[in-house]
Amino acid sequence: MKDLPVRGRATCTGFIESVTHQPPSEQPFFSAIVVDALEHGSLLAGRGGSSRKSYQRLRVVWLGRTRVPGIEAGVQLRLNGMVAPVGGLPTMFNPRYEILSRQENQ
Repeated sequence: MKDLPVRGRATCTGFIESVTHQPPSEQPFFSAIVVDALEHGSLLAGRGGSSRKSYQRLRVVWLGRTRVPGIEAGVQLRLNGMVAPVGGLPTMFNPRYEILSRQENQ
């Protein structure tokens, strides 16, 4: 995630940290926060010597969708799409994605 451009097309790999569902009264969209890595159910610390951990994050938004098959917390995926900053967070709208499988013992 740290190598994402400020704006432009990018391909990256990460883990879904969380997903957000919109209430039925709102315009439909489904979003997820993707991070560089997960370890034992928690995030890996970012680089730096501070006691506060920083994470490389990417917001992913699928417009017009209330859910996206296979997209849930903990899933590893590869994304390809256009990146733009939204609210201080790099964001990809309607990216192509590939769910990456892992063996259970990894």
